[in-house]
Amino acid sequence: MTDAQGGERRSFVTVEIGEQLFGIAIGRVREVFAPERLTRVPLSAREIAGVLNLRGRIVTAIDMRSRLGMAPAPAGSKNMAIGVDHRGEAFALLVDRPGDVVDLDVAGLEPAPATLDRRWASLVEGVFRLDDRLLLILDVDRALAASAEPVAA
Repeated sequence: MTDAQGGERRSFVTVEIGEQLFGIAIGRVREVFAPERLTRVPLSAREIAGVLNLRGRIVTAIDMRSRLGMAPAPAGSKNMAIGVDHRGEAFALLVDRPGDVVDLDVAGLEPAPATLDRRWASLVEGVFRLDDRLLLILDVDRALAASAEPVAA
């Protein structure tokens, strides 16, 4: 998409994970929903929160706090899920809060700062400076790559 001045623009769904604002390319988001019952998967990676049934489709739920090396959410807090696909499989990225859709000029995308935690830096495309905070653009494929790999028994 281009704006009136010919600059390229991209739209992102914003989400909060911990106190950090992340953006997910809108083209990657299938839906935003409140996850119902999660079923734990024995011997799965720590970041796999479980699986859920979403309208007859089995979806793997990824705890994004765990994936990013953050502390668990406070007890009793309700999270939301961002439905995405990766390599033909359905995933739900568990986040603290979904936000708005933002439309940003691609020229404003900067590389991740050198001071950003390396785990986070490996999962983001770059950052946008907003008025009061940084918006880290999550690379969904990189964020799910480790979670989607089969685990040897």
